[in-house]
Amino acid sequence: MFGPPASRRDLLCLTAAGFASSCAAPWFSVLAARAAGAETAGVRPRACVLVWMVGGPPQTLTFDIKAHSAFKAMPTAAPGVRISENFQKLAKVMGDVTLLRGMRTADSNHGSARYLMHTGFRKGQNAVAHPALGSIVAKQLGDPAAELPNFISVGSPQFVGYGPGHLGPKYAPIRVDDLGTGLNDLKPAGSLAEFDTRMSLLDEMNTAFLTDHTAPSVQAHQVTLDRASRLMHTPKTKAFDLSAEPANVREQYGSSRLGQSMLLARRLVESRVKFVEVRQGGWDVHKNTAPATKRQSEEFDAPFAALVADLKARGLLASTLVIAMGEFGRNPANGSSHFSRAWTTVLAGGGLRHGRAIGDTGASGGTVEKHPVGPGDFMATVCKALGIDYTKEWQTGSGRPVPVVAKGAAPVAELFG
Repeated sequence: MFGPPASRRDLLCLTAAGFASSCAAPWFSVLAARAAGAETAGVRPRACVLVWMVGGPPQTLTFDIKAHSAFKAMPTAAPGVRISENFQKLAKVMGDVTLLRGMRTADSNHGSARYLMHTGFRKGQNAVAHPALGSIVAKQLGDPAAELPNFISVGSPQFVGYGPGHLGPKYAPIRVDDLGTGLNDLKPAGSLAEFDTRMSLLDEMNTAFLTDHTAPSVQAHQVTLDRASRLMHTPKTKAFDLSAEPANVREQYGSSRLGQSMLLARRLVESRVKFVEVRQGGWDVHKNTAPATKRQSEEFDAPFAALVADLKARGLLASTLVIAMGEFGRNPANGSSHFSRAWTTVLAGGGLRHGRAIGDTGASGGTVEKHPVGPGDFMATVCKALGIDYTKEWQTGSGRPVPVVAKGAAPVAELFG
């Protein structure tokens, strides 16, 4: 996904962990002042958790149950909103959740659809590599001086095809593969004092080189080393230690890898990481769809409901947008093959107007009959929810303007106000 992503051992080579150099001073002071103002007013800076359901869940067996579905539709805490009987715990928190049942994206290929739903653009559009949502958030909301990375991908295998795009590698994610060790590989081989001495020498050498030569790669490397050094010194890496959570909280999330990943996501948001992506594999099912979907749904149910409830209990849900989605849906008749003409995404928190389902796919589930939402509209909705100006344009390295969100896209109005 975030090609090429960095593992913990890649950290010293990863420019994603860095931030703009001293040339960032003009806007850094503004960012710091804004954050200070928000703290004074009691408003927490916004964050986002994306739960990526790899392969695409079958909407008519999960979030948009029909008369012909293999599972019964169950009432929820949101009046009039019914979901699969396999979501017993999700049903109880649906007052803080919205289902966008009118997704219409017209791409049923895994690779290109993942790019589309992570960036809001089709591959090749505008003739640039577009940044993924996590990179956009890291760029627009991230604190360059933060002790933890602004974008963390949890439990992610080797991804290819999209990433920070034209924003550059410093906005790519840090990847955490092992939930048991977190960022323990940041410990230096010797003492921290010895590491600091070596770092000081290397910094002096890089600075001397840059005095005579303009070398962006050296600048990026220097910033990355500084970022890694600060990670080695900060106590905030304790956020990765799930054993610090009370046993009853860990139980709510469950012992599965997905549950522990969502618990880590909450801890990272609590530590002011701006964007966390976790993954649930196994949704690309082409046969025996009902039993497979039941298994996947039950694995998803408790952790996702726990994340929503836990964030709310800690006063973090209003400032944290939680998204659950795959790259598309599945055939509405039986949930088997890929289907992108009418499917569902899930939003929670973020200060939006929840407790509803927006969009209607009729009796068959095969066509969006009300409130269609395209990929650009979805991205505009997410950006607006996070306080990002979706109407602005980026300036690429060559000075070329590129829109943050596709022209003509609009947020889902019913979620705001």
